[in-house]
Amino acid sequence: MRESSNPIMRGVVRDNQSASPQQGNPGGFAGFGSGVAGAGAMANQYGQQQYQYPQAPVTGRQLTIDDVVTKTGITLVVLTLSAIASYLAVDANAALAAPLSLVGGLVGLVLVLVASFGRRQDNPAIVLAYALFEGLFVGAISFVFANWTVSNGTSAGAMLSQAILGTFGVFFGMLFVYKVGAIRVTPRFTRMLLAGMVGVLVLMVGNFVIGLFNSGEGFGLRTGGPLAIIFSLVCIGLAAFSFLLDFDAADRLIRAGAPSKAAWGVALGLTVTLVWLYIEILRLLSYFNSD
Repeated sequence: MRESSNPIMRGVVRDNQSASPQQGNPGGFAGFGSGVAGAGAMANQYGQQQYQYPQAPVTGRQLTIDDVVTKTGITLVVLTLSAIASYLAVDANAALAAPLSLVGGLVGLVLVLVASFGRRQDNPAIVLAYALFEGLFVGAISFVFANWTVSNGTSAGAMLSQAILGTFGVFFGMLFVYKVGAIRVTPRFTRMLLAGMVGVLVLMVGNFVIGLFNSGEGFGLRTGGPLAIIFSLVCIGLAAFSFLLDFDAADRLIRAGAPSKAAWGVALGLTVTLVWLYIEILRLLSYFNSD
């Protein structure tokens, strides 16, 4: 069975493998277009494959695409409101940039780890708390990138708008790619994507460690030079392709008749990927708008 490179989505699928399979589930990703305007119908590219799950009775309402859309929307609203509040707070007092980004980022990371390794991805309190604290990080770091790292008079509002539009443009673009089956989610594709993400993570850690000894430049992956631009493009590509695995994992959960509460785990996984993609796009834009 394929597993998502996103540890949250992988955990959600793993924890709901006991659900009985549902063939032709009308609430599956084939109906995604009715839940997200303009996204189009979401077709399962592997309808011929019969995923074998251990038979077990499912109590309560089963997961539908409406659950996924609703819970993801709620999570993103909380994150957005928190990010706006954080941005305005830093705008009023620049000294808040460091504590808000540090606290928001660290607490958000801890909550993701708790959800992933504690198998609590479907806990709405954890998911919404993550959105709240991650919003603090996103708002503060957005202010830093849009106001402190640019030096050619670029409007902060314009830069942030470009990053947001780019993020959701990639999201819906990959949704369309998944719908038409232009790129098939196979075990080989999953392994290659996971290997790429591990490689990027190792480079990030190495860049940070080396940066401690050479004035923060590290390998030059975050200095704004040609290598930094290439690295950001690679990160953006990996985040974009990660959506395909997330869509596939959510699709299989719906077809397997997972309980409706699994929608919170799907929402958390998609939000984590969206935040990563947004930060990388914003970082890339800051490179192009600085001297």
